Amino acid sequence: MVEKGTYRVKKGMASMQKGGVIMDVTTAEEAIIAEKSGAVAVMALEKVPADIRAGGGVARMADPVVIEEIMSAVSIPVMAKARIGHFVEAKILESLEIDYIDESEVLTPADERYHIDKHKFNVPFVCGARNLGEALRRVGEGAAMLRTKGEAGTGNVVEAVKHMRTVMSDIRKVVNMPDDELMTEAKELGAPYELLKEVKEQGRLPVVNFAAGGVATPADAALMMHLGADGVFVGSGIFKSGNPEKRAEAIVEAATNYEDYSHLAEVSKNLGEAMVGINISDIDDEQRMQDRGW
Repeated sequence: MVEKGTYRVKKGMASMQKGGVIMDVTTAEEAIIAEKSGAVAVMALEKVPADIRAGGGVARMADPVVIEEIMSAVSIPVMAKARIGHFVEAKILESLEIDYIDESEVLTPADERYHIDKHKFNVPFVCGARNLGEALRRVGEGAAMLRTKGEAGTGNVVEAVKHMRTVMSDIRKVVNMPDDELMTEAKELGAPYELLKEVKEQGRLPVVNFAAGGVATPADAALMMHLGADGVFVGSGIFKSGNPEKRAEAIVEAATNYEDYSHLAEVSKNLGEAMVGINISDIDDEQRMQDRGW
């Protein structure tokens, strides 16, 4: 009998996206552009993070009509975002037979204390993290895929870099740690002991970890792959740029060929205007999406 909805199956599905680029889209037309560019999946939203940031107010799950239109337009997997802790939004998305749910800090959190119990769902979940402790707490709740939080909607990759370096540094520390120090480390990280033990044994996170938040150029995507990302999420960087079709293809090429600098130079030429970036220091603390969740 074929297994369905087990954690092993969900992790396996997520790992199939490894090495690829996942793009935020708000319409069926954008989803088609993403698929043609070589994206391995799309994230269905009503607004890309840059517009969510600019518009303010409460950001919620996208209209199911928009999600269904996007699902009908492409053959690659479709993801959609639910608010942190909003298990009803997640159940609605699962009923639409979405391929993945992103319990995302880009939307306004619905619960200030608890995340969704993702083990209760058949659909795999993606969650954001800034360090190893946060990553393993989400995996402990059932996340089958992780992404760095970065600072979405800024076109500024600096926070994604910081979080990826932090996660990889935390892993290296655990790998080189004596076994009898693991329990104390688990307590200090707020991480499940058995998952921390698995990190030490495997030398990596238990699930794939993509870079996200602020990726806007092919060089950004290649940088994140060099730092240890298993793939890249691109949000506002594509459809807030001057030539989305060309930039989308270039970022896919960059993620795949991130060690070929001549190729990176070629795909980086004549891409048109990149999205306008925002310095992180110009964003008030209460407006920073990366700090949502825990």
